[in-house]
Amino acid sequence: MFSSGVDAAARGFKMVRITETEEGIVFSVRVVPRASRSEIVGEQAEGAVKVRIASPPVEGAANAELVRLFAKTFGVAKSDVEILSGQASKAKRIRIAGVTAERFRNEIGL
Repeated sequence: MFSSGVDAAARGFKMVRITETEEGIVFSVRVVPRASRSEIVGEQAEGAVKVRIASPPVEGAANAELVRLFAKTFGVAKSDVEILSGQASKAKRIRIAGVTAERFRNEIGL
């Protein structure tokens, strides 16, 4: 699901900033709506995960698809994935309950 190409260090990008809490992890996402398919692409230079979403940013459709994508990727319930901020923005903060930073990096290849 993750397209890597050249690794993040070789591209000169910072590592994705992940905050680990008792509940799970919190991280930043940069969303590209209206893509041909929904997928986790890689990381942005500002330390955010880049995600392509097939749904348009209309009436919460892209946000719902983003939640579904992360829930499916990490095998958690949709209720365990929460958009903390950026509901109306391409830049968002996401919390996933029950996932560690190590598992996150392993699953998406960072």
